Amino acid sequence: MARPPHSVVQRVARLRKELNEHDYRYYVLAEPVIADEEYDNLMQELLNLEKQYPDLHSPDSPTQRVGGQPTKEFATVRHDPPMLSLANSYSEEEIREFDRRVRNLLEDQKPEYVAELKFDGVALALRYRDGVFVQGATRGDGSQGDDITHNLKTIRSIPLRLRTSNPAFMNIEVRAEAFMHKKEFEEMNKQRTAASEKTFINPRNATAGTLKLQDPRIVAARPIRVYSYALFAPGAKLRSHFENLQTLSRLGLPVNEHVRKYSTIDEVISFWKMWGEKRDSLPYDIDGVVVKVNSLSHQNVLGSISKSPRWAIAFKFSSRKAETVLKNIILQVGRVGTITPVADLEPVFVGGTTVSRASLYNIDYINELDLRIGDTVIVEKGGDVIPKVTGFVEGNRPQGARRYEMPSACPQCDSPIYRPEDEVNYYCENSECPAQVRARIEHFAQRSAMDIEGLGEAVVDQLVGLELVKNYSDLYSLHKRRNTLVELDRWGEKSTQNLLDAIEVSKKQPFYRVLHALGIRHVGASVAQLLAGTFSSIKEIQVATQDDLESVPGVGPRIAESIVHFFGEKHNREIIKKLEAAGLTLTSASPKRKGVLEGKTFVLTGTLPTYSREEARSLIEGNGGKVVATVSKNVHYVLVGGGAGSKLAKARSLSIPTITEEDFRKMIR
Repeated sequence: MARPPHSVVQRVARLRKELNEHDYRYYVLAEPVIADEEYDNLMQELLNLEKQYPDLHSPDSPTQRVGGQPTKEFATVRHDPPMLSLANSYSEEEIREFDRRVRNLLEDQKPEYVAELKFDGVALALRYRDGVFVQGATRGDGSQGDDITHNLKTIRSIPLRLRTSNPAFMNIEVRAEAFMHKKEFEEMNKQRTAASEKTFINPRNATAGTLKLQDPRIVAARPIRVYSYALFAPGAKLRSHFENLQTLSRLGLPVNEHVRKYSTIDEVISFWKMWGEKRDSLPYDIDGVVVKVNSLSHQNVLGSISKSPRWAIAFKFSSRKAETVLKNIILQVGRVGTITPVADLEPVFVGGTTVSRASLYNIDYINELDLRIGDTVIVEKGGDVIPKVTGFVEGNRPQGARRYEMPSACPQCDSPIYRPEDEVNYYCENSECPAQVRARIEHFAQRSAMDIEGLGEAVVDQLVGLELVKNYSDLYSLHKRRNTLVELDRWGEKSTQNLLDAIEVSKKQPFYRVLHALGIRHVGASVAQLLAGTFSSIKEIQVATQDDLESVPGVGPRIAESIVHFFGEKHNREIIKKLEAAGLTLTSASPKRKGVLEGKTFVLTGTLPTYSREEARSLIEGNGGKVVATVSKNVHYVLVGGGAGSKLAKARSLSIPTITEEDFRKMIR
């Protein structure tokens, strides 16, 4: 047997390292950086080399396991049977070869096939005991995964009790796929953008990240759905996969409707071609078709290899992507000051349309992909999804190409831009920035803020377009332009007077309403009330330090930093002076009385003897303290209950005081 050349040994080592890294990013971090097809090519190359040179066989090779390591944040669940991954095929020739292998192994027995859509989601194992949902886990490395039962209980498509009294189906295990609908995912991303939170790259990324969260309440607020696709019932006589899917549906578990049973591989190929053309009509993402031998007895005969079952295969679609040149990276300023990098591309036809612009999300995304201006980049687009740059072509990089660096000034108004700690976006805080003026005035006038009746979007467009106002403080000078307003199209005496009267009435709005109207990021109506109840005037808030602001219950580091930056912008300070001169209420009548936990930050961990988490939180906040989710040096106490884990360990490592429920009772007594 020939010994492998040194170059082959090095290549195998590099492939194993790369695949292990991609497994970690995909399964643990839920932050993939390469397409599935590229990963499959790397895996196939490693399989071929290990087959050609058996001396290179290693039990820790990625080819010998199913997936990545489970995270350490949840209890570990062992899978029985293991959650094996599927081999992949991308062409008719490969799927026909799969059919040939199946027929050879079954000899004179004719196989039936079941064709299902392959969801681009997250695999789950669901356990039912006595008909009740008792445990749910992620796939993890295939043999064991993370116990995420509490998160899964928040997903409404998972029944908490089965619709059966048949003893044969009371104790079962179900395999399922979690995913998001595309429109619901896009709406969630819009909301995250509006809240200045990091957006997700795609629905699968969002689903995986959500299921790894520690707080089930956050999971409950996100649009995760589930389809079940496999049934294990030791007490029942199961005959076929297709019948099992029907049984799952009768038990109350969601099963996708686009499942077909076929007697020939030609019919399977037609099903694959049809959905390759129609996949954009679906409300969710699919990346291929799963083909399974229908008979369970046939499946037992076919068996499995270490990585995959011989009786099933993923018949995948090719990614819709194209290559083009990244001409430049330009910056767009959003309606609330978010600075977004955009790829300026040589026009290229992809996914049914010509693409010349694609979002680059943020500077971290650009650096992660290591993009340079002049690179030949890979652009992907699917259905109604916005085109995205997913990588560059190595070997085509122009000589001397340099990393892109974010400028220090806004491209619209030349004001300084900044990036808050723990956020991915840069912002322009200038309320007079031309890209933001309309949105800021609309926000200022809305019902929950200054409640200026008649100052809707169309009127704001007119006033800004004619340069009658350049920021919201100019509204209080409009009475000087009364004659000009009367002459405007569709205005007249009555409409003009109504608007001017509404602006005058708005001067009587209380201090917290004015604070909310200013449009400070993260300062909504409730936070504005907290500030107005703590500080006696806007001047006090202007000079408050970040620590001063964080001492207010309900005001965390992100909110405090945003307030400091807002009042640090000279344009905003000038606008405040104009609002004060106009007679708006910028003082508070009665700052809130401080509680015994004022300025103290708590973390809750474990199960408390008598208080629920919500009761403990309410007591802390009601006494002036605040509760955060993460242990850090800014936390004053960690309230510890039974079963406490990593948070308790971290508190000890940071020398943060830990208290029991009894200690806490004494503090608030």
